[in-house]
Amino acid sequence: MNETAEARATFRHMKDGTEQDWKIIGEAFGPFAKALPDRVLDHLRLLEGDCGGFPVTRLEHSLQTATLAEKDGRDEEYVVCALLHDIGDTLGPYNHADIAAALVEPFASEENHWMVKHHAIFQGYYFFHHLGLDRNLRERFRDHPLYGRTAEFCAKYDGAAFDPDAETRPLEYFEPALRRFFASPRKTIYSNLSE
Repeated sequence: MNETAEARATFRHMKDGTEQDWKIIGEAFGPFAKALPDRVLDHLRLLEGDCGGFPVTRLEHSLQTATLAEKDGRDEEYVVCALLHDIGDTLGPYNHADIAAALVEPFASEENHWMVKHHAIFQGYYFFHHLGLDRNLRERFRDHPLYGRTAEFCAKYDGAAFDPDAETRPLEYFEPALRRFFASPRKTIYSNLSE
């Protein structure tokens, strides 16, 4: 084996994995997990050139959403969730909120996770009727304790973040907060690997 080559497990099926194999994998997990903020930043940058017909690019929209939330005094986690709420646009045009929610779930509070997961349905209130869809789809969540929080997110931040002339902080401004957000998961089945 080449001495500069990365150590690798030897199994061909997981059932055949040994403790040594999983030690190798476990040691590789830490550096890979720690690089998550870099991969997220790279993915956000993919949103830069695409406007999808909107008045601003998808990245500008995300940055504007986060800027509005921060200027309104929202806490850092909320602001990072606002920044990431549409990160799934490129990979999941039919379920972008689910992708964003899966990304933030290990790191965010239940309240912020639910808000990110359901924001697309709530945002639909402003435009679904123009597409022949039910703008009141969000009403099925009317009795949920986070209904108001999510409706407010869409009204004050997400829905208002399409202004080409609005103050919009750059991605670099939010990078330290994003790195803190992804520094340590709150909930994961791999909890002993995240320490």
